[in-house]
Amino acid sequence: MAEDKPNRKKGFTMPHIYVILFTLITIGVIATYIVPAGSYERETVDGVDMIIPDTYGNVEQTPVGLMEYMTAVPRGVIATIEIIFGIMAIGALFKIVEDAGIIRLIINYLSRTFSNKGLLIIPTVMIPLAIFVAVTGNIESSLIFLPALLPLFLKLGFDRITAAATTLIATVTGFAIALTAPANLGTAQAIAELPLYSGMGYRAILLTVMLIVGILFVLRYANKVKNNPAKTLQSNQVPASEFITDEDDNLEEATSIRTKIATAIFILSFGGMFYGVLVHGWYFTELAGFYLFAGIISGLIAGMGPSRIADSVNDGIKNILLGSLIVGVARAISIVLEDGQILDTVVYGISVMITAIPENLVPVVMMIAQGLLNFLIPSGSGQAAATMPIMIGVVDITEMTRQNAVLAFQLGDGFSNIFYPTSGYFMAALVIAKVQYTDWLKFIWPFLLLVYGIGAVALVIAHLTGWGPF
Repeated sequence: MAEDKPNRKKGFTMPHIYVILFTLITIGVIATYIVPAGSYERETVDGVDMIIPDTYGNVEQTPVGLMEYMTAVPRGVIATIEIIFGIMAIGALFKIVEDAGIIRLIINYLSRTFSNKGLLIIPTVMIPLAIFVAVTGNIESSLIFLPALLPLFLKLGFDRITAAATTLIATVTGFAIALTAPANLGTAQAIAELPLYSGMGYRAILLTVMLIVGILFVLRYANKVKNNPAKTLQSNQVPASEFITDEDDNLEEATSIRTKIATAIFILSFGGMFYGVLVHGWYFTELAGFYLFAGIISGLIAGMGPSRIADSVNDGIKNILLGSLIVGVARAISIVLEDGQILDTVVYGISVMITAIPENLVPVVMMIAQGLLNFLIPSGSGQAAATMPIMIGVVDITEMTRQNAVLAFQLGDGFSNIFYPTSGYFMAALVIAKVQYTDWLKFIWPFLLLVYGIGAVALVIAHLTGWGPF
């Protein structure tokens, strides 16, 4: 008689992010054979390719063929190469300053400063980071700060989800309620023919409310995990030694004067980045150059030789390679929808749905629609160019203001960036923190319900008060 073998239940294992994205690309290809093809007429205004409302019409079905399917990912990478290289440059920068001892010096200082008041590190980081993104729109800055914050948070007794949440919630809040961000807010207001950055007062109030909610949400989880590490939502065990490379509490005293000078210059150099983004409209090309230049200068001042800096650049790019390529692979999803000419059909279907609901709920449904579309069009400026002409056409036949339509776009597009696997920078942040996607979903869904609920109330208030202009 054979021995009974113990039953071993295998828990669900989240597929690799490439598997998830490739599955979505495949679904998109299949959809091009089922969903009717359609297209809007477009016009180029100030270099922006905009949809002309009321011009949607069916076109001949052009389902995606094998060659288009095979080349979708390479074309996605080519279309986003500027962003991909910018993310690689971030990895290179932080590997240089890490090898130069700059990050360890900063972390050691902050660790001692917050050793007996660790929870204060959360608002201390989140407030300036949210304001930075609200002004610049640089939501990818989470990829700059997260590698530096991870060792600090672990030393203070928090888990990796807390570190990821501190950066991601801060940056997404600033992005979703941007004050002067040129890429998403500026593009949307320009298309809506609104005064640039108008309506800032109401958005500043909403940003304050949302940021307080975000800070309290992270503090609640962080305090729970610090008091009882067993309550962490992390299902994967990763040794802290993978992030903490120097436990020497006397590091600052042992650090050379050159490293301290390099640290000061590295911190001050970000003032130059602020100036470039705000005054000269820097985007990823300029920012990538800044990251590399700042890293090289900091490394040289700290005493690193050119060859050692080059090795650090290579190592930094290797560390961030997966996160950067995810951006290009995710872009392939919308590329196959464009190839099959069904992306406009999706936009049209949503616009028809919006016009069939009670007028007071139009801004809320717009927010939901923009959130759904962000799954297909993860670029904020790209989504603004694709959808705002349609949304403006919708609001012009209602009592809703164009300013409120822009806010609905911001809220819908913004917060979904830390939920969808098609959000490249977000998935890259999870890879950096070694946080599994399913674990993150367990953590973040209550926060998303809160902010979307607050957003809905804010949109209705804006609608009832006639918040304008227009």
